[in-house]
Amino acid sequence: MNLLVTKVLTKYFGDTHAVDGVDFTVQQGELLALIGANGAGKTTLVNLISGMLRPDSGSIVFQGADVTSQSVHGRIKAGIARSFQLVNLFDQLTVLDNVALVIFSREGKTRNFVYLADHDRPVRQEAMDVLQRFGLENKANMLAGGLAQGERKLLDVAVAVALRPKLLLLDEPTSGVSTREKAPIMDIITAIVRSEHITAVIIEHDMDVVFKYSDRIVVMHQGTILADGTPDEIRTNDQVITTLIGTQASG
Repeated sequence: MNLLVTKVLTKYFGDTHAVDGVDFTVQQGELLALIGANGAGKTTLVNLISGMLRPDSGSIVFQGADVTSQSVHGRIKAGIARSFQLVNLFDQLTVLDNVALVIFSREGKTRNFVYLADHDRPVRQEAMDVLQRFGLENKANMLAGGLAQGERKLLDVAVAVALRPKLLLLDEPTSGVSTREKAPIMDIITAIVRSEHITAVIIEHDMDVVFKYSDRIVVMHQGTILADGTPDEIRTNDQVITTLIGTQASG
């Protein structure tokens, strides 16, 4: 069943056709990898779906409802959340408070955050539960700015998961970390989205990560969808190999 559908979705920046009439679907429960060269339109597409950009034309339907004109907050309430390639955390707050702040926001309790952060035990417990799932409970009282890059990546995803999304959009969750850190990070993320029945779309450049963890791969090229299929289908797609993957496909 389709969770999200875009129809002829279009976004131009001057003469650049960043997203050019894209029909894109995300199926309930899948982990979909969105790949393509720099400038292919991946992040623009995710920004359109999350509400950070408004399309020039086309539509976005989520769970059967048209959300094309909804705000970012409206889409979060509907169940769409995202993380960022450049981690978007409050470095001067503790790890625990970064997650708690999102939970307060989700519940509409942001006015007296300093007081609530110390006194709202159910929220603090929920925040700690989220951190435990991501293996960050021992860092709860550390300032987020003091985390290692891999931990920052996990906390950014944890913040998005704390919103209780139905659709989680992840922009390069393994960028900027060492090769040995990538599999542990993806193992944690994959285990959580599977166990909590979250549908996930992951923008990713590392083809080893893409082929190992995704159920389906959508390839973008110059603002359009070049290919859409299983990892095995994409791995052997001559057009994809020519335009994007090259020798990585046989690795």
